[in-house]
Amino acid sequence: MNICFISLGCDKNLVDSEVMLGLLRDRGYSLTDDEAEADAIIINTCCFIHDAKQESIETILEMAEYKKTGRLKALIAAGCLAQRYREEIRREIPEVDALIGTTAIDAVADVVDRVLAASGAGTLSADRMQAEKECPEIRQPDAAFPDVFRDINALPLPDTRRVNTTGAYVSYLKIAEGCSKHCTYCAIPGIRGDYRSVPMERLVEEAEFLAEGGTQELILVAQETTLYGSDLYGEKKLPELLKKLCAVDGIRWIRLLYCYPEEITPELIRTIKEEPKLCRYLDMPVQHASDRVLQAMGRRTSRAELEALIAELRREIPDIALRTTLITGFPGETAEDHELLKEFVRSMRFERLGVFPYSKEEGTPAARRKDQVPKRVKTARQKELMAIQQQIAFENAERMVGRSIEVMIEGRLVEEDIYVGRSRMDAPKIDGYVFLSTSREYISGEIVRAEITDARGYDLIGRAEDKPQ
Repeated sequence: MNICFISLGCDKNLVDSEVMLGLLRDRGYSLTDDEAEADAIIINTCCFIHDAKQESIETILEMAEYKKTGRLKALIAAGCLAQRYREEIRREIPEVDALIGTTAIDAVADVVDRVLAASGAGTLSADRMQAEKECPEIRQPDAAFPDVFRDINALPLPDTRRVNTTGAYVSYLKIAEGCSKHCTYCAIPGIRGDYRSVPMERLVEEAEFLAEGGTQELILVAQETTLYGSDLYGEKKLPELLKKLCAVDGIRWIRLLYCYPEEITPELIRTIKEEPKLCRYLDMPVQHASDRVLQAMGRRTSRAELEALIAELRREIPDIALRTTLITGFPGETAEDHELLKEFVRSMRFERLGVFPYSKEEGTPAARRKDQVPKRVKTARQKELMAIQQQIAFENAERMVGRSIEVMIEGRLVEEDIYVGRSRMDAPKIDGYVFLSTSREYISGEIVRAEITDARGYDLIGRAEDKPQ
């Protein structure tokens, strides 16, 4: 039986998808990228903001067409959209055969077994029937709809090896699930539950497995990485985890994403400064710079505290690359608030920055506010901020000319005989690239040293040195 798996949304969702792929492989299913050849299609959905929700719905409807034109017998929706809108999906999209909640990913193979058996395309083994007796939550009265939802604060840790879908040399390591911050604009706690850390020994074991498979760059993700361990060990343990991961043979770079500013400690800063494998790169979402808006968002920092932290990071780690995200048009945001944010962007000069218009998410306190900002205003403010940041980013790129840096090879433009790579200052898919000319042959994942000879917008142009790193 062939399974086609589609993963939408964030890199945290991608880790869940890779785990589910491992479970399906272990059950004996074959994996295919061709929807027309699939007996079952599983979509790991996202609904973080409106656009992500729309993409998930459209993908489900598009895949449902293969029930008419292909061999598809089972269409299964997993993840955030399935968790948040299960009743609506059941009512509005009858083509979906089963739903899997965010904390039930370990049941994916069981669900596929049941749906295919109900369709006549598969059968249940004696072992499978016994498993259902022992675990009735995977069996429903109507076998055609074996939905699985568990306690939203459960932490599934399946005993399987992930299927790496990112090219092997780059892997994401999800160190925690859920979030307990409850920012007023965010629906994640209601979809993913409270903050739960993955045990440290399990993370080190997973990193060792990934390194054995060729991973050169390990990227730590969670809804918030900086709180790691606080629930499990009674204190923040991210620096200790980082040191243990740095000791894993084979890993060359380690990158940190989603570090909330109020949780960044002197110990974490010192660890980034001292551990050579840690990229001097910090993804630190601040969302706004007006104290009034920050308070309304439920954020736990002020502008003064943000400025002091950024100054400390740059003082202690002069070559650090700081990435942040901002939200424009939060309910009640005034023109004055927006001007404060523009001035903040100009003065902080972030190396990397993304701006998103506020998305009204039902069930959140911000969505209930009466002072919603018109869409055209949100979009106009986003464009203003990005224009400011573009100039800053271009100037930062120009200052890299003449420097010698490490570059991880990601591919080759055959027609132009140029390699494409990333520096330590660039995370996959969201940041810039380095384009290299060289007389050598390289493979993806190889790390080389290169001299930067030019800058083109957000990207760098360089010449690879003869010796590999």
